[in-house]
Amino acid sequence: MLKKVFNHRIAVFGFILSLIVLVAVFGFSKYNEVEALSKYGSRGNEVKQIQEKLKRWGYYKGSVDGIYGSQTLAAVKSFQKKNGLTVDGIAGEKTLNAMGITSSSNNSSSSSSSSNNNSSSNVNLLARAIYGEARGEPYVGQVAVGAVILNRVKSSSFPNTISGVIYQSGAFDAVSDGQINMSPDSTAKKAAQDAINGWDPSYGAIYYFNPSTATNKWIWSRPLTVTIGKHRFCK
Repeated sequence: MLKKVFNHRIAVFGFILSLIVLVAVFGFSKYNEVEALSKYGSRGNEVKQIQEKLKRWGYYKGSVDGIYGSQTLAAVKSFQKKNGLTVDGIAGEKTLNAMGITSSSNNSSSSSSSSNNNSSSNVNLLARAIYGEARGEPYVGQVAVGAVILNRVKSSSFPNTISGVIYQSGAFDAVSDGQINMSPDSTAKKAAQDAINGWDPSYGAIYYFNPSTATNKWIWSRPLTVTIGKHRFCK
């Protein structure tokens, strides 16, 4: 009888111990999942990447020190607001994807979704289009031109490849006048990569034009999203 009671107590103790271990492991994994997000107080390489991107785009004025302080927090919020994201100041998966930053939590999904566009040939072609169409424009305007091309790729109204969109008959003056064959500078290359990484300063535009040279009256009827430099961007 005593042996049965002892065995029963051992079994109960083993069950309780297993529950404690499961709770501890689950709690630790959830803790790590939360801590994987860059937020106020975070430090490290991912924070540096965030600061570098936001500094290049004009959101962040501080030093790239890898410390997620008040300036970084404010810059992330500004970026989120401009890009239609939840304005919480936390660089979670969606915000990191919008910045073109791959974290450990979204590495596989983001790499597979961008593999088609993020090849060296596509980056170079997009850079040549940006250089031919928008060199001399503000950096954000060059990124916006690249974003328009990528937005067309996503739209059912246009070809579904970067080369198809760029070389569509009559679509871009840079193709018509041969400037597409010029070698892009480092700025155009960076703008192409930023556009491919997900930055869209055009706010979803699929057209842009220079109002001082445009002769097509139809383009003026398109809904305006933003004006950057000499270009009006519209849907």
